[in-house]
Parts: sequence; structure tokens; C-alpha cells
Amino acid sequence: MDRKETTINARLSDLFFTFLKLGAFTIGGGYAMIPLIEKELIDKRAWFDREEFLELLALAQSAPGIIAMNIAVSVGYRAKGKAGMLMASLGAVLPSFLIILLIAAVFTSFRDNPVVERIFKGIRPAVVALIAAPLFRLAKSAHITLKTMFIPIGTAILVGFLGVSPIWIILSGGLGGILWFLIAKRKQS
Repeated sequence: MDRKETTINARLSDLFFTFLKLGAFTIGGGYAMIPLIEKELIDKRAWFDREEFLELLALAQSAPGIIAMNIAVSVGYRAKGKAGMLMASLGAVLPSFLIILLIAAVFTSFRDNPVVERIFKGIRPAVVALIAAPLFRLAKSAHITLKTMFIPIGTAILVGFLGVSPIWIILSGGLGGILWFLIAKRKQS
């Protein structure tokens, strides 16, 4: 792809507070954060268009580590280099760190409280919905049709029901992508 990337015009404080807000107001972690990250980076800040965000998301998913952190690192570095990467990463991590520190300090006294247990059980369905919504939107953006749905469904069956290691799925997908590229390149020649 030889298209020009959008320039991110952001101050260091913009990067820090954007990812601080995302980290503070997202329950459920990585995939549950995607709708909020998408809204913030595309709709509110206009740092990316939808196609660029989809590429950023694919890159963040393919790199090891936490997806939100990978996005923060990529956005921060693209905007302001190493300083931007540091500020965006710090903003993304700080809320979780402080919340976990607070919970660790007081959780032992609330551990067996039935109200707390019910609250966490009530949050679970919302997290599932937050993960499912962007998956459908991203499937449309990635031009996944009923014809190509067999790949994610087959992968889910292999991993979830047949116990195939995700490592083999990833390696097979990478090999398949390389073969697909070579075949397409050969057809063009």
C-alpha cells in the first residue's frame, strides 16, 4: 500500500489525556476498548480515517501484548516519536495501575461481599456486548462476507472445541497469507 498516512497533529498532553480517558473509562480490557478507541481516534480527534484505524488495529492485534497498549504506542510514536509513545503509553496504563493498586489495598475486606459479586456478574454481559459490537463493524470494514466467514468460524471451532493451539492457527494464517501473496504476484506477472 503506497498511500500517504494521515499526519497526527497532537500535543503530548493530548496524547496523554486521550489515552488516560480511554484507560479510565473502559471496563473489560482490550477488545471491549475498541469501540471507545475507534470513536475517540476517528470521530472525535480525527487522527485516523476508518481504513487507517483498521490497519492500526490489525497491527496492534498482531503484535504481542495488550491491544490498547499497542495502539497507544503506535499512535504516540506516529504523532510525536518516542516522547509521544511514552506519554500515550503512560496515559493508557496509569488508570489500570491505580485501580489495581486500590483494589489490592481494600479488596480483602470486600472479597466475600454478595453485592460485589453481583456487580461483577452484571458487568460480564456488557463486556461481551462491547466486544461483539466492534467485531461486526470491523468485519464490514474488512469486507468480510458470508462467503469468507468460514475462516473466523472455522478458527473458533478449531481453537474452542477441538483444542488446536492458537499458535498453529497463527502460523497457518501467516503461511496462507504468504502463499496468497505469491500466487497473486505470479498472476500479475
